[in-house]
Parts: sequence; structure tokens; C-alpha cells
Amino acid sequence: MDSARTHTSSPGDVRTTAPTGRALATEAVHAGRDDLAGRGLHAPPIDLSTTYPSYDSRGEAARIDAFAATGAEPDGPPVYGRLGNPTVARFETALARLEGTEAAVAFASGMAALSAVLLVRGSMGLRHVVAVRPLYGCSDHLLTAGLLGSEVTWTDPAGVADALRPDTGLVLVESPANPTLAEVDLRAVAHACGSVPLLVDNTFATPVLQRPAESGARLVLHSATKYLGGHGDVLAGVVACDEEFAGRLRQVRFATGGVLHPLAGYLLLRGLSTLPVRVRAASAGAAELAGRLAADPRVARVHYPRIGGAMVSFEVHGDPHQVIAGVRLITPAVSLGSVDTLIQHPASISHRIVDADDRRGAGVGDRLLRLSVGLEDVDDLWADLDRALGERAAGATTAREVLTPAE
Repeated sequence: MDSARTHTSSPGDVRTTAPTGRALATEAVHAGRDDLAGRGLHAPPIDLSTTYPSYDSRGEAARIDAFAATGAEPDGPPVYGRLGNPTVARFETALARLEGTEAAVAFASGMAALSAVLLVRGSMGLRHVVAVRPLYGCSDHLLTAGLLGSEVTWTDPAGVADALRPDTGLVLVESPANPTLAEVDLRAVAHACGSVPLLVDNTFATPVLQRPAESGARLVLHSATKYLGGHGDVLAGVVACDEEFAGRLRQVRFATGGVLHPLAGYLLLRGLSTLPVRVRAASAGAAELAGRLAADPRVARVHYPRIGGAMVSFEVHGDPHQVIAGVRLITPAVSLGSVDTLIQHPASISHRIVDADDRRGAGVGDRLLRLSVGLEDVDDLWADLDRALGERAAGATTAREVLTPAE
């Protein structure tokens, strides 16, 4: 066992001020809803229309031409559901405010959002991507397999500058990373990128814990399925960025059809209102469980990021599949960020699609388990984990390592 280290984050250490200057909790509740009182509404409306009437076809032609030129959102009433939707636009406005960017563009899933970014850069002849492992398994696969015509160079954070080429269109990192929770110095990586856009997958941290745009990232990606929705009932993705890039993303979304359904947009806007509260509560539970797991002789290593958060990964001495089979309160399932606690074995599920040697080289070992901590009482969660971990060996010590991933 390596020398013991302990995590330094505080479970209540979350950002409290939004880029607008208002408290983050206030912004989370009110962003995207500013016009409701003036319209005589309290709850945001859901617009399920796929098309909209217009008696001015010349005007429609002009608006469509303008969209084709810049990707800017058309002025006036909506045109067609694939071009844009008022309910989804409310969520985009709110998320951009929380991330501190000019705009945000929502998609049908996180992978649809990442695909759109790659298509935008590829359309400019910039198909080379520099990426740091680990990433979410499907993101890794999308790049490695070249499914969208991209070519990837994998490197560590210190090697980003040397990996850049004239045709590099994107640098991609995830911090904290899925599933090892390794952290990256975002400001240093952004500096190394030079003029190449840095995309940061901020799914695990959310804008409550970090806002990558403040560290120089041009693009911030979320699988909104996770914490932004927060209840395991919506599938979505979103990219927060500047307006110029947003315009190109809207054009790709319109052409490819990776649009977000309005009901999903409504659920996401509702989810944002409780995001700071949920992240604080789940982070407190995760920090407590990380400490208990670190003191347990059945656990070889615990990964918990300095930034905090609701995700914990840990490696067991025994059979991880028995732990998965043994939980009763905790749900053995993929995904994360819901109000209930989920556990999964990355090498079998979320990262199975990644080559085994690449997977292990990125720290995703065969005994690693990933825990997404929800809002249950921490003692109840620990009782379930304790039972699932099995019998303690007689005479075993209780000192084990909490590995804080190095920046």
C-alpha cells in the first residue's frame, strides 16, 4: 500500500456566488424565469409545438437565411421545433448564467453534444483532438474509433502543448474524471492550449463546484442527464460556450436533428433550481463515506477529489462483483447524479468499450467501483455498503489510504 494521504476538501466547500454577482442559489432558482412575472406566470410553461404558424413567408425566408449564415437564434416567434424551442431555450439561458458563458446549446444527450462539437471543428478541417484519459467510456470510444472522422492523440496534462498540431481542433479533458476522479489543473491546461479551444467535461463537478470558463476553457460540456436533471428521469446534454461557437452548434443541431425534447428542457430547468442544495447535501454524504471506506480493511484504496463532490470511487481487496450483487438500498446501475445512490463496476459497464490495456493504464482497474452518492441518510448507506463488502478478516488493521488524485 502507498503511503497514506487524506483528502483536503470540505463537504460544504461549494461556490456561493454566480458570475452575475447574485448568490448561486438565487441564480439557480431564477435564471431562465426572469420574464414569468411579467407574463402573469409562476411556473415556466412547456411548449410542445413542433411547428409554428406564420403568414409572412418572405420574413421566414429572411430569418432562415440569417440562421444559415450565423446560427444565431432567430428573432421573433419560433419557426420549427428542430430550429429551436422556447422551453429548451429557458434551460440554455439558465445554464449559461450558472457557468458564466455567453450561451449554451442543449442536445438530446451528452454524447450528441460532444459529437456536435467534433462536427463543428471537423467541418473547419480541424479533425485532430488532443485528449487526457480517463474520460467517460463512450467519449473515449468516440475519439479512439474515429467514428466522426477525428484523430486523437492521448497524452497527460503536461504533454498537451507538445501534442498540438496545425490541424488540432480541440483539447478535451474531464475533471474530476470518470471514474477515477483524477483532477486536472484547468488553468494550466488552458494556457497550454494556446488558441486551440479547451473543452472541459464538467459533469461531475457542476457549476456549483467549478466553472471551467473562469479558468480559460472555451467549451464546457455536461451530460445533463446527471446532476443538472438530478432525478434520473431525463436524458440530455449541453455545451456552454461563447455565442460564436453556439451559433455553429445550433447549425449542427438543426442539420443532424440531435434536439432536446421540450419536456426534458422543462425538467432540466426545474432540476437546476435545486442543484446547489442537492450538490451540498450529496457532497457531505460522499465525504463521510469516503472517510469510512478509507478506514475499512476490506478496501484497498479510495479516490475522492480535492474539489469535493458526490462521487466516490474505491478499490476492494475482494470480488467487486459480489459488492454489486450484495447491495440492497443502493441501486446497482449505470449513470449518476440522481437523488438516490448508485453503484457500478466501470470495467464491466461504463468503460467496457475502452480497450482493456488503455482502461487499466488510465487507472480504471478491475477492482474499482464507482459510487454516486445520493440524498439518503449516510448511516443507512454505510450499513448497506458494510453488508455488501462482506466479512472483515480477523486481525485486519483499519488504516487504509484515501488517494486524492494529483493535479
